[in-house]
Amino acid sequence: MDETRYRSARTPSRTGRGSSTMGGMPLTDLPWWRWRARIRSALHMLSDPAFQQEAWLDGPGGYGDATDAVYRLVEDTWLDRWSAEKYVGTIFRDSAEAVAVDAVVLRVLRILHEVGAEAPATGYLGHRDWPDAVRSAREAHVRMAVADGDDPDLPPTPLEALHLLTRVS
Repeated sequence: MDETRYRSARTPSRTGRGSSTMGGMPLTDLPWWRWRARIRSALHMLSDPAFQQEAWLDGPGGYGDATDAVYRLVEDTWLDRWSAEKYVGTIFRDSAEAVAVDAVVLRVLRILHEVGAEAPATGYLGHRDWPDAVRSAREAHVRMAVADGDDPDLPPTPLEALHLLTRVS
């Protein structure tokens, strides 16, 4: 699989900070369990239309917006640059999880590139391909939540709680 098959709309400055691990990914990136928590958080939000209506369109906030969820899915993991297969055995338990996450990444990045990085939630939710992205995210979210012994139908975790869970000590 071509590791450079898709690119993020936002270009992180990672040039020149290579390491000998994970294909040149910097040593300062998050450990696998923090990546998994952030990916699961993003998938949860991307997979729940009721949540999107309540938190992104009507709600008080506290969860970030649609663009934030997309970036949480790809930012620290570089899933905008290579396949989730690269992380089987670390972030992802098996190839089925990786394939499901890759499907979501491709869908949401395509939408991101069309609506723009600073698009409001309505830009995502109104996009013709959004329902497919939601279905794909739901499949990946359920797969990962069940594998972790969690209830996939509980409400998403607010960003503040996610930050406490994944903060660097």
